[in-house]
Amino acid sequence: MSQPTSRRGGGGGETRDTDWDGVRLHVVSGKGGTGKTTVAAALALALAAGGRKVLLVEVEGRQGIAQAFDLPPLPYEERKIAVAPGGGDVYALAIDPEEAMLEYLEMFYGIRRVGKALTRIGVVDFATTIAPGLRDVLVTGKTSEAVRRRDKLGRRAYDAVVMDAPPTGRISRFLNVTQEVAGLARVGPIKHHADLVRGVLASPETAVHFVTLLEEMPVQETLDGVAELRETGLPVGGVFVNMVRPALLPERALKAAAKGRFDSAEIALGLKAAGLADATAGASAVAEALAAEVAEHALRAELEKRERAELEEAGTPRYDLPLLPDGADLAGLYELADALRTQGAA
Repeated sequence: MSQPTSRRGGGGGETRDTDWDGVRLHVVSGKGGTGKTTVAAALALALAAGGRKVLLVEVEGRQGIAQAFDLPPLPYEERKIAVAPGGGDVYALAIDPEEAMLEYLEMFYGIRRVGKALTRIGVVDFATTIAPGLRDVLVTGKTSEAVRRRDKLGRRAYDAVVMDAPPTGRISRFLNVTQEVAGLARVGPIKHHADLVRGVLASPETAVHFVTLLEEMPVQETLDGVAELRETGLPVGGVFVNMVRPALLPERALKAAAKGRFDSAEIALGLKAAGLADATAGASAVAEALAAEVAEHALRAELEKRERAELEEAGTPRYDLPLLPDGADLAGLYELADALRTQGAA
């Protein structure tokens, strides 16, 4: 992990020794297949640890949060889904763009009943088709409202909100709501709503994180995404390197294996000495297979080392998340959350 950035604040005003003190909205993006939803879920658990209340928001309608926590499909309402280490609570919200549109019609125009009728004849779908930016404004607006919301005593409703956002290739446009509605409205409720959302998204209380693997395409998309966010003035967070494999050999042995200098005869002697192969022919065959695997592992390690060097260009904090041998089940989420807390991400 790179040098942490000190930030202070939070829902209850407390000071915490993490890289993202003061950040209340964590937007998590990443190339498809990198484990974006899993990391967002683990981050929510990590942020809630110790008695805090965190909202995990899904905006793509895939019910990925329900799958991550092994739950039935989530309705369009905020509900508690998990208890974090130390007694914190994780709530979830699966945003339905159509329902968000109806809420918007009622909030600003008082025509929810008409909205329901419009839904039946497909006008809502038509509106979001001809103005796709409006859909993004609605779902980001629902999230930013949760960030701003306070209870009757003036306390923040949530200590933090985590958004499982669209993939890296679409994240900059998704979050750049002011530009997206520029062609729709220059004044009025839509413009005012977009300005409020932009105020949250562009503030120091927001951080946009990227999930990547140590592979060429995900790393390049991460670097491109970071550059695009900086160009649009949106706050870049950290990079979560997911599915990190442990090193199986010392650095010197890996270099030798990558150059084809790992001697299978030496492995065969070691196998026989350990009593794992009782015949010379058998030992040789096993040794050759092991040498091939070692060479493949060494090449993979070299690739990952190069990709790590590429990620240095982003200039952001980085966090390593281990490859889970049993897959990203519920126990795995808690393991990843612990890894994030240990590294200072939450």
